[in-house]
Amino acid sequence: MVDSTLADGVRIAQLLASDLVGHEGRLATVSVTDADPDVEPTPDGSRAYAVQAGDESLATAFVHPERVRLDFRCAPEAVVDAASEAGLRVRPKAVDPPRTVIFVEDGAEVKRALSVFERAVAAR
Repeated sequence: MVDSTLADGVRIAQLLASDLVGHEGRLATVSVTDADPDVEPTPDGSRAYAVQAGDESLATAFVHPERVRLDFRCAPEAVVDAASEAGLRVRPKAVDPPRTVIFVEDGAEVKRALSVFERAVAAR
């Protein structure tokens, strides 16, 4: 039987970055910056890249062995709502300024994560 899931943090991060920069419409202003092409996954998460809309920071991607963690620094309520609606694991962080963490745990969840970025861009 063939396993159709993709649970490789580095590959998931690459897919997400590719989808973010290849989009038009609401995500046309989004860019991936400060990417580490040699990032190695760690249990605590290694910084892979930042995501911006224009000059504004949206999120930072961290690579774990089996997933990607996205730390959003903008539009916390919109990000929580969008991630919940998309069925992604989400955790608000009670820090100042507030942050929201979402997890992309499978390659199939990349498209759902794009909807979170769309909402974050629209809410900023």
